[in-house]
Amino acid sequence: MSRLMVFCVLGLCFSSVQAWKYSGNVAAELQWFPKSALFDGQMDENLTFSFQPKTSHEWNNRNDLFSMELFFRLDDKDENRQHADIRELKWLHVSGDNEWRLGIDTVFWGVTESQHLVDVINQTDRVEGFDGEDKLGQPMLHYTRILDDGVFHAFLLAGFREPEFRSLDGRLRFPLPVDADRSIYQSSDEEKHLDVALRYKHFFGDSEIGLSLFKGTNRDPLLIAHQSQSILIPYYEQMSQFGLDLQTISGNWIWKLEAIYRDVDSGSFSAATGGFEYTFYGIVDSAVDMGTLVEYSVDDRSENTAVLDNDLFAGLRFAFNDVQSSEVLAGFIFDIENDSNSLRVESSRRLGDEWKVTAELQLFNQIDEADPLFAFSQDDFLLIELARYF
Repeated sequence: MSRLMVFCVLGLCFSSVQAWKYSGNVAAELQWFPKSALFDGQMDENLTFSFQPKTSHEWNNRNDLFSMELFFRLDDKDENRQHADIRELKWLHVSGDNEWRLGIDTVFWGVTESQHLVDVINQTDRVEGFDGEDKLGQPMLHYTRILDDGVFHAFLLAGFREPEFRSLDGRLRFPLPVDADRSIYQSSDEEKHLDVALRYKHFFGDSEIGLSLFKGTNRDPLLIAHQSQSILIPYYEQMSQFGLDLQTISGNWIWKLEAIYRDVDSGSFSAATGGFEYTFYGIVDSAVDMGTLVEYSVDDRSENTAVLDNDLFAGLRFAFNDVQSSEVLAGFIFDIENDSNSLRVESSRRLGDEWKVTAELQLFNQIDEADPLFAFSQDDFLLIELARYF
């Protein structure tokens, strides 16, 4: 990673400093857990501060771009959440229908709301949000070819990002602490294994289909209990994953599907998530749009391995279309096998031109002891974040 950083910084020495753009935010976040902890020593609330600066610079008639995005967090309770990461530090070069990206970047694949099965390029930042949306930056060489009816991507991923896990004091943690310092890899190259990925996205009318292939280190480790110590040790297998994502728009309807087949030594499996979103525009003669979401997930792994193995998701998305860009998303997940269920509500609203308040509510209900979420069954939380943008 350090070589990529040096390369990008040296490249800037030959460019003008007049066209730099700066942005980002600083934020304070308060998280409160109303229920008594399932494990001894876990906190009831915590206060954190984050800083996310961004900068970019264009030259060569906008055919070259340098961009950087950093992330820092301080946590008053969970020491493992005190961390820093380079989300983005890349050089982009455009030549006709070809694009080259070199450096550290964050890439997103997927179309469904309840989970993103095909999204495998970046490692999940496991000490950040509960929903898995936060990602660690990934060193890569990324080639893109723009075609008449689609886009082709090829990735060479240099180095594996090993995540941190929540500490003993933290909530939303596993029953035993995870010792990331003892991680084991199937490949003899360990974290230096060179991963590859290909993706083609084809457009036809109001529909798009994506086909992807990933071969490299599995981002989801097996957690192995140590024989003599009360700890879990991550084991990172090599995997091959074939992915499909499909989205089609028809009037107020958006139909979505993600499906994967993953081949690993511990047991290959298939999984899929599919459903729809229907939007009511201007409900009750107002400016508010309401989207209704329904998705079903299936996974042929055992019930105590996959979180969404036979689950139904239903949600509502409200866009108020006001000056403050107010939004609310509420989603309910119900496990058809064991009746475990959870509710998540996310909302945000701008306060003037520079401030934004975000709130999250997560509730767990009747979580079965065999469910992978049982360790979080007492971890209902309310989170409020106040951020200033610049």
